[in-house]
Amino acid sequence: MNNPSDKIVAIIQARMGATRLPGKVLMKINGIPLLKYQIERIQRSKLIDEIVIATTLKAEDDSIGELCKKNSIECFRGSENDVLDRYHSCAKKYKADIIVRCTGDCPLIDSLVIDKTIKLLIKHNADFSANTVPPEKRSFPEGSDVEVFTMRALERAHLKCNDPHDREHVTFYFWRYDNGFKIELLNNEEDFSNYRYTIDYPEDFDVLSFLINEISREGIDGTVNEIVSLVNSNPEINNKNSEYHFGIGWKN
Repeated sequence: MNNPSDKIVAIIQARMGATRLPGKVLMKINGIPLLKYQIERIQRSKLIDEIVIATTLKAEDDSIGELCKKNSIECFRGSENDVLDRYHSCAKKYKADIIVRCTGDCPLIDSLVIDKTIKLLIKHNADFSANTVPPEKRSFPEGSDVEVFTMRALERAHLKCNDPHDREHVTFYFWRYDNGFKIELLNNEEDFSNYRYTIDYPEDFDVLSFLINEISREGIDGTVNEIVSLVNSNPEINNKNSEYHFGIGWKN
């Protein structure tokens, strides 16, 4: 049973050495790194107690550590490829009871969706809740991804998961196999699964640049519904990265 006093920690995994678009998390729009946009949006959550950036020990990720220091955000450094261990060690250090997993390729994450996903986990006393996995069942856009799990479940996954590929992807052990975890999927009222505003390719950066500027110009929060509305009003934007829709990243 989850306790009202449980500490909820958002851990954002981020590194400079992304295969498809190196350095993407610190690419700038209007002089502001994408990772800073993401931090500021997660800070709007009404349920998260602390935010930590979890990066690697590699020298190339020192720049991420500098961004954290400059913005008074905690930074944890751990394994590059065993990201499950990075999460486990980070969660232990910051005494998390509930972990919100965010990835550095989702700068336009919606704090309302974060809080709904947390509440879903707590309401059902679940081990794991998410809004975009498994991918074939999701109704939210790529780029709005939130995964929430308990420390108890993370401990078990860390102990039991032996596949290096699954450990690299952190939560595969929760939802890809029948491991007895209680799982809840957050569904959207409308199916927005064919929208994409994550950052993996140069075309994605063009989409994000447009959206971030439009959100600022219109003075809106940039919720999922508002972003979809912006894209629907500008179909050429949706076409920019359309070849990467429908979860191409999951094929890796």
